[in-house]
Amino acid sequence: MDRKKFLNLLKKSEGTKLDFKQSIEIETDSGRKELAKDICAIANSRGGRGYLIIGIEDKTKRIVGIENHAFSEEKIQQIVSSRIEPPIPVSLEFMDYDNKKIAIISIYDGPQKPYQIKDNGAFYIRRGSTNDTMRKQEIVSALQENLSLNIELFPIPGSNLKCIDNEIVDRYFCSQGIEVSDDNRVELMENASIIHMDKDSGRYMATLGGLLIFSRKNNVYISHNMIKITNRTSKSSNEIIIIQGDLLSMMDESEEILQRILPKTYPIDSIYEGVRNAVLYRDYTMYYKEIEIIIDFNSVAIISPGILLKGKNQNSINYMRRNMWIYEKIITLDKKGRFGKNGTGFNRIQKAFKNKGRINFINAIKDGEFKVIYPGVKKFK
Repeated sequence: MDRKKFLNLLKKSEGTKLDFKQSIEIETDSGRKELAKDICAIANSRGGRGYLIIGIEDKTKRIVGIENHAFSEEKIQQIVSSRIEPPIPVSLEFMDYDNKKIAIISIYDGPQKPYQIKDNGAFYIRRGSTNDTMRKQEIVSALQENLSLNIELFPIPGSNLKCIDNEIVDRYFCSQGIEVSDDNRVELMENASIIHMDKDSGRYMATLGGLLIFSRKNNVYISHNMIKITNRTSKSSNEIIIIQGDLLSMMDESEEILQRILPKTYPIDSIYEGVRNAVLYRDYTMYYKEIEIIIDFNSVAIISPGILLKGKNQNSINYMRRNMWIYEKIITLDKKGRFGKNGTGFNRIQKAFKNKGRINFINAIKDGEFKVIYPGVKKFK
């Protein structure tokens, strides 16, 4: 934020899109709850982008500053993603004013209102300078105005058109029989929700799904999008391997690395299938977790953020179908035809190990994870 914009905000009174705070407390659960409530209320209110400015007394507007800022944008986003549904696009910046440091949380006008607090199910809104619960008709109106609630479509602050790889974009639209040129590419991307116009700045931001599918360098903006491989069996490869990039490239690279690490007799296609399911169906709003593959002599585990099963009966497994926007883009772009063949992914995993060992599918609800535990590599050496 430039200084002129800050001074203009400082002249204003608190309202539906502006809140002054002397301090915030994110080290306690009550403090995190209060911050989530404030952000939720501002985001649900009409009027474009909102701001929560920290280090200013709310009534007098006296500049007190923040002595230590033990909070970062990553921590703020973690609070938002874990406590508000769908997550709200926010950013954090610091500014020096009157020899004091001020923190500014920008709350973007996302396309997925109304936002709801997960803990109590409440929808909050600002009435003047105070928070209040939304009334029934306000919730209905917000839902009618914002019918698309796909998590993949919320914009990522700080991103822009340069993040998007035009080669992947063109390949996607061409596969749909749509001609692409420099003249119509931006319009096509906006219509497909690959990018989103920020009304306040007049600039485009990439959406979460847009970055995941169409950006090879998305880790700059969504660092949690990674596959972490822990290799405890093969001395010919590194112990820790990090894979980042667009989702299809990540799948390709993980398959190449797993082929080098696992024994040639191991049913490796079932591991590939587990990775594909993790990439397709993980909860991408969990900014503090990544997909993990742990290869050990006694077990091979694939751990994906977000629970995935509707039931506990492994004989009749049902996916929680999330990320359908991402799924459509991946199956369209995948030249290897890796998806949707010969039954569900779980069935293929189980069949590959028939008479070779037991597969465990674990919904770790407390940890917010889904795990697939395969037999270890020891018996295949």
